[in-house]
Amino acid sequence: MWADEGALDAVAQRLGRWEASFADRAQRTRSLTSQIQTLSGTAHSPDRTVEATVDSTGQLVDLRLDERIRQRPAAHIAEQIIAAARTAYADLLRQVGEVTRETLGDDPAGAAIVESYQRRVRPQAGDADAAR
Repeated sequence: MWADEGALDAVAQRLGRWEASFADRAQRTRSLTSQIQTLSGTAHSPDRTVEATVDSTGQLVDLRLDERIRQRPAAHIAEQIIAAARTAYADLLRQVGEVTRETLGDDPAGAAIVESYQRRVRPQAGDADAAR
């Protein structure tokens, strides 16, 4: 079928490179997924009376309140908790971006992964009100 053995060899080499590239990208993506699953974001309120931690899915998994918080009005405490949680989300997203760039480099798929991740875990203004 192939009149030119050289052309057949060139096609086989190109397919081999494509296959190796695909396998490498799949391995790097698996590595990225594994790394992201270990991440968490943590933040403090400016006066350090509130510390919030979110896991890799964006769920609030730890909330620590300093005893000094008892001296504050409830509305202030609530604002501090929400602000610390949002900052913890931002910390998580920053880490996801860093790990993605380190793992995938400038691959356009990396930017798409980070953007998708941000849409899934970023708290939207009004989410707490919508849940009521």
